Amino acid sequence: MSDFLSELTWRGLLYQQTEGADAHFAAGPVTAYCGFDPTASSLHVGNLVPIMGLVHLQRAGHRPIALVGGGTGMIGDPSGKASERQLLTLDAIDANVAGLREQLGRFLDFSGDTGARLVDNGEWLRTLRAVEFMRDVGKHFSVNVMMQKESVKARLEGGISYTEFSYMLLQAYDFLELNRRYGVTAQIGGSDQWGNITAGTELIRRTLQREAHGVTLPLVTTSSGTKFGKTESGAVWLDAARTSPYQFYQFWVNVDDADAVKFLRMFTLVGQDEMNALAASLAAAPHERAAQRRLATEVTALVHGRDAAALAERVSKVIFDKRVDARDLSADVFLTLTNEIPCARFPGAGAINVLDALERAFALSRTAARKLLQQGAVSVNGEKLGAEMLEIDAAGAVHERWFLLRKGARDIAVLEMER
Repeated sequence: MSDFLSELTWRGLLYQQTEGADAHFAAGPVTAYCGFDPTASSLHVGNLVPIMGLVHLQRAGHRPIALVGGGTGMIGDPSGKASERQLLTLDAIDANVAGLREQLGRFLDFSGDTGARLVDNGEWLRTLRAVEFMRDVGKHFSVNVMMQKESVKARLEGGISYTEFSYMLLQAYDFLELNRRYGVTAQIGGSDQWGNITAGTELIRRTLQREAHGVTLPLVTTSSGTKFGKTESGAVWLDAARTSPYQFYQFWVNVDDADAVKFLRMFTLVGQDEMNALAASLAAAPHERAAQRRLATEVTALVHGRDAAALAERVSKVIFDKRVDARDLSADVFLTLTNEIPCARFPGAGAINVLDALERAFALSRTAARKLLQQGAVSVNGEKLGAEMLEIDAAGAVHERWFLLRKGARDIAVLEMER
């Protein structure tokens, strides 16, 4: 088996492959592609599975092509959908394609003659002529066979439009066109794409008499059986404006113990020896969450960069470790905190009234705020306040601007002196 498929196997990323795929990848450098549907201007963590497939493909010495669906996005893939997609305008599709291009560029090496490529299938699909397409492509597809494909079969009872029914032909045509233009001989995709992928390999075999292959990756679920990548607040996006690097980091650091090592294999480049050590650490001292912290750091660095990952880690420590000394925190940590936890702002001159700060930061009544102070449950910059300490001296502000206000062991807020 090729190094590429072997890597996917031990990482739990290989689901299916066409017959002869292992020999095909082992024979020499292969150009392979994976498609990304521009239904939004950002990818989400569910897209990391095929992205990692392309990353491992390139690391094994092959050439990856990331295909953005500026053409197929006009229809929408019915795979995994219970109902018809809402059609997007061309302007919306183009805006989404631009967003996906920028994000995909973070994961692959595009330098040199053999570097990765970003391609938009709108280049050929938007100029297709209907009669010629049906004659040259449609004649190679049996409706009986298409109706047996899972993406179609699952929708027959509730109904599927001809528009979405024809999606399989367009994706197959993508494979054919990429083979002609760039010598693409393999396609990577989620397991729900198997029918579309094999339609492409068959079209290439029939029209060009060439060999082509497909590899699918698993659709990920958590150990509890829930859909991976969904939280109470919705999808976890790769766009920092939708899901901040801190929130992204928190998503990974909070995964269940039963999922931590599995996700380390699937979503990071951590090697087997270190993976085994992290698994042993998790089993021996699960409370330390070493596997989750490494997972969060590595995936956040992959998506947002090492600096953003390090900052997210420092911010997390501030929030969850009450022993942190506020005076040691950098300005970028405080700036991040003001967007992630409650923040109350006060005029830059003079002292801050403690009761006012508690009221505004934690939405407390005056009575509740006074009671917390009397109970010794309030601290500022790590120093517990006495019952009669009703003012915070502005001279103690970190960087002449911020205070960390805590009530009890868990609740924390930032007080900011406005300049």
